[in-house]
Amino acid sequence: MADSAAALGEFGYAGDDHVVPFQVESLDVRGRAVQLGPMLDSILERHHYPAPVARLLAETIVLTVLLGTSLKFEGKFTVQTKGDGPVDLLVADFSTPENVRAYARYDEEALAAAVKAGQTEPEQLLGKGILAFTIDQGQYSQPYQGIVPLDGSSLEDIAGVYFRQSEQIPTRVRLGAAELFDRDEAGKPRHRWRAGGVIAQFLPDAPERMRLPDLHGGDGDENAVDHTDDDAWAEARSLLETVDADELTDPLVGTERLLYRLFHERGARVYAPQAVFDRCSCSRDKIKGVLQGFSAEEMAESEEDGLISVTCEFCSTTYRYEAAEILVKS
Repeated sequence: MADSAAALGEFGYAGDDHVVPFQVESLDVRGRAVQLGPMLDSILERHHYPAPVARLLAETIVLTVLLGTSLKFEGKFTVQTKGDGPVDLLVADFSTPENVRAYARYDEEALAAAVKAGQTEPEQLLGKGILAFTIDQGQYSQPYQGIVPLDGSSLEDIAGVYFRQSEQIPTRVRLGAAELFDRDEAGKPRHRWRAGGVIAQFLPDAPERMRLPDLHGGDGDENAVDHTDDDAWAEARSLLETVDADELTDPLVGTERLLYRLFHERGARVYAPQAVFDRCSCSRDKIKGVLQGFSAEEMAESEEDGLISVTCEFCSTTYRYEAAEILVKS
């Protein structure tokens, strides 16, 4: 968490695509909140996802950003779902300190059938499967992965289960996404996506109460006492339950206004915001390195009109190589 802090109302608003850390000392709660606008819109519009898929991926991106910006080291944080529903794969990753990318995979016929049947809730579109959280600190360390089942619950509920079971941190996550139809400055019709979210965690300092590790702090203390019914945490959870999905995405509310509405009676403090950007980590050299691991037979099968073409699933950039170029080691 940043060193500089201010009481709500003492400085300008962070605006879209900025994660705002906050602390409510009287409730022993720390967390982050965000509203995503242009960054999210550029990711979703690039792929022309159907609305139900776009909304699901938007929530996944918000969750990834809220958790990824807590990393205190160089690395990558990935949220990924694999299920048997119409949307069988969602992937979003955050590369420190600020880069986000994401994509979704879905079955068009199964999705159309689900929409026709009115089965468009997240748990219906994802089906049964797993939700994986992966932290990768680079080539000199082993990735850390936590997995929880997709069991018919919402993404925000599943995230709470993960932190309670794997990290031993009482956590509440709220997520929301919205499709907006309005007009631009010139009066022309405009379509946009917005999303927002809040994560709050109970991290008491008092020795007579449970002492929990910080976010991504490991497996936790096996002797920690479960105080999830602590009055302070119960109050914080109750306040978070009052958040309406529209508040999470409304550009007129803003992140700081939302936090003020929730916690002003408890003296919430916000910290310096952290910007996030739509930036893919792919490159011509990286893709070339992957292709150089292919066998001659696989290369021949991939070649068309003398070229091998690879399109990044995240950013949709297409890279084209001549076969002879692949044979030259970097």
